[in-house]
Amino acid sequence: MLAKLESLERKFLDLEKELSSPEIFQNQEKYKKLSKAHAELQEIVQTYREYKTVLDQLQESQELLKDGDPEIKKLAEEEIKNLKTSKSDLEQRLKILLIPKDPLDEKNIILEIRAGTGGEEAALFAADLFRMYSRYAENKGWKVEIMEAHETGTGGFKEVIANISGKQVYSRLKFESGVHRVQRVPATESQGRIHTSAVTVAILPEAEEVDVHIEPNELRIDVFRSSGPGGQSVNTTDSAVRITHLPTGLVVTCQDEKSQHKNKAKALKVLRARLLQLKQEEQKKELDQSRRAQVGSGDRSERIRTYNFPQGRVTDHRINLTIYNLDAVLEGELDQVIDPLIQHFQTEALQKEASL
Repeated sequence: MLAKLESLERKFLDLEKELSSPEIFQNQEKYKKLSKAHAELQEIVQTYREYKTVLDQLQESQELLKDGDPEIKKLAEEEIKNLKTSKSDLEQRLKILLIPKDPLDEKNIILEIRAGTGGEEAALFAADLFRMYSRYAENKGWKVEIMEAHETGTGGFKEVIANISGKQVYSRLKFESGVHRVQRVPATESQGRIHTSAVTVAILPEAEEVDVHIEPNELRIDVFRSSGPGGQSVNTTDSAVRITHLPTGLVVTCQDEKSQHKNKAKALKVLRARLLQLKQEEQKKELDQSRRAQVGSGDRSERIRTYNFPQGRVTDHRINLTIYNLDAVLEGELDQVIDPLIQHFQTEALQKEASL
């Protein structure tokens, strides 16, 4: 591990030298590439330098143990105890930082939320989840853009699709894919009985044209008039767009914008994300069938979380995490759920690395 860290620090210093060269500003493309590589190494190099400082301090404190003064010896023993704890913490942190990065972590996402079993109550909870993710995005400084929404008459969503863009969106939300279950008394329930409903959430990394190539002859594009709730026409022009990907049969519609051109662009963005997901799923099957059962598999049929209103709790079934802070979670304070999930994944990745 130390040899790897030394190599990364040398690379970091070489990048700093290149970035300080006046000639680099004449080639903006190269400058951006080097700046990105430098930024990616910054955290691990800073942590490694902190680790080396702790090792030096530990050696100095161990030398003080030889001092004849009992007071100095006692202080050195206390310092050694603290430094050994810091050393252990930094070693764990460095191991995590050395785990190969998911190349998709930096990507924006397409968020898809669909009401499942539970009728209108499921649609209302789909709206609650969309609000939760929107609040979380707002807290992170991300941008949320609705791409397609099918509302119900009571303020719920049969389906809502949104683009969330910002810094490391996919890395934070990639474990949210799956079935989210809600247990509560619906407003329409006169007997006060608790109902269980389900909503599916899909987190798709946004795909660029370089990630997924689509031939024009693979698409069938239909245009039609947009319609609102109840089927009434909300547009007098054929601005809504339906795109069918002929090889896979995937169909995407978009009628959120008044412009046909904008609707087509949005629909293509969603289509590319879904095709990238298909591509990833095929690769996962080829690599290891058992991976589908692990955290982060993205399997939409997997029940991942329960939101229990009477008890005010949220339970993530994958890591047996229960939090009695439901209101705060639904207000977008999702880090208390997401951070333990990421930590669990990192621990699993470390175990895999150690077994190789």
